[in-house]
Amino acid sequence: MSHSTAPQGTRGTHQLLALVFGIVYLLVGIAGFFVTGFSGFAMHDHSQTLLIFAVNPLHNIVHLVIGVLGIALWGTSGGARTFGWLLLVGYGVTFVYGLFAVGNPGINFLNINAADNWLHALSALVGLVIAVWPARSSTPSTYGTTAPSQG
Repeated sequence: MSHSTAPQGTRGTHQLLALVFGIVYLLVGIAGFFVTGFSGFAMHDHSQTLLIFAVNPLHNIVHLVIGVLGIALWGTSGGARTFGWLLLVGYGVTFVYGLFAVGNPGINFLNINAADNWLHALSALVGLVIAVWPARSSTPSTYGTTAPSQG
């Protein structure tokens, strides 16, 4: 098990991004239920939109799960990176699925519209950013210092 030498309370940017995305997705999942209620679990109905994004109860649950994962995993650098990889893979696959599902109600069980699909692509890219964000250095910088003379 590794131990961080960073001062207590210091979080990396990737961790804060994971937390913010987790909170946003949790709130979107909750708000989605005000639009859809709990019926028509996997129904394709583009009249049910949150802003311009189509939702259904199953789609809302996916948002809740993503939100809870972001909030649960942001606390450690490794956890935040894991969340980033999950976003990249999950939303990358969902984006590709959406390319086929938009306009095809027979397979569109998440009620994805074109706006959702572009948001999923953007979320996958944010996942990549979170996953590969450079780690904070735990060693002090020696920039601008001179080496001791040998002599």
